Amino acid sequence: MIKLVVIILIVVILSLSCVKVIKQSKVGIVMRLGKFQKKADTGVHFLIPFLDQMAYVIDLRENVVDFPPQPVITKDNVTMQIDTVVYFQVTDPVRYVFEIANPISAIENLTATTLRNIIGELDLDETLTSRDLINTKMRSILDEATDKWGIKVNRVELKNIMPPQDIQVAMEKQMRAERERREAILQAEGNKASSILQAEGEKQSAILRAEAKKEAMVREAEGEKQSRILRAEGEAESIRQIAQAKAEGEATIIKNVFQAMKESDIDDNMLALKSMEALEKLAESDSTKLVLPSETVNFLGSFKGIKEVLSSDKKNN
Repeated sequence: MIKLVVIILIVVILSLSCVKVIKQSKVGIVMRLGKFQKKADTGVHFLIPFLDQMAYVIDLRENVVDFPPQPVITKDNVTMQIDTVVYFQVTDPVRYVFEIANPISAIENLTATTLRNIIGELDLDETLTSRDLINTKMRSILDEATDKWGIKVNRVELKNIMPPQDIQVAMEKQMRAERERREAILQAEGNKASSILQAEGEKQSAILRAEAKKEAMVREAEGEKQSRILRAEGEAESIRQIAQAKAEGEATIIKNVFQAMKESDIDDNMLALKSMEALEKLAESDSTKLVLPSETVNFLGSFKGIKEVLSSDKKNN
């Protein structure tokens, strides 16, 4: 009974050891008697006891390897330390297992050799400013070299570029001088722009002041012109009204004289006296000149004619 139990346990253990589960994104390599048998994809696989063996389980996901800094020499004989980061992925698990013994070490050495060859063709300034170019060249060379190992290199990045200490100090001084130069240029450009804006402002202010002064003078002249016109019109109207009033007053005096002459029977002497009094009243007005038509003067000088006219008017009435 004990032997049966032992046999059953051995069979169960062997059965469990012959069942292998391959997880997602991984591939197994099955060896039979030390020879490659098959690839075991994702899922459950049953192995023959004592004959089959799951020798390798390869991860198909992208791997990242950060290699330590490598000393490299530039074209102008400057030694610097550069560390790289390589992103690669296994595309053929069989060749990855059987074509290369230590793939990570092989990639590291290949990366260091390729980096030295590329940097040796560049000087210091080109090395510091050509990271993208170096990354592209290294990825192309490494991808071609590792293809026979079943590896695809997706990306290569230069993580750090560390020049010697004295060159770093010189570069810091150069950068400081460059920053100071840019600061001086920016400050000078700012002062220039400020001066230009200030001059433009003063120019515009002067123009506006001149235009305002011109406008004020024009308006003042127009006002003076309108004032003179109105004053002249007022004086003319005043003179006209005065002349009209004088004319109306003179006409009224003459009318009154003739009315009196019509109403009373006066002789020639009295008629002459009244005429002279009327002329005297006309002469007392503000006018320095007395202008009468010649017919009127002749008429006033002919007293008999006036009397006859008056007498005829009375008879007719």
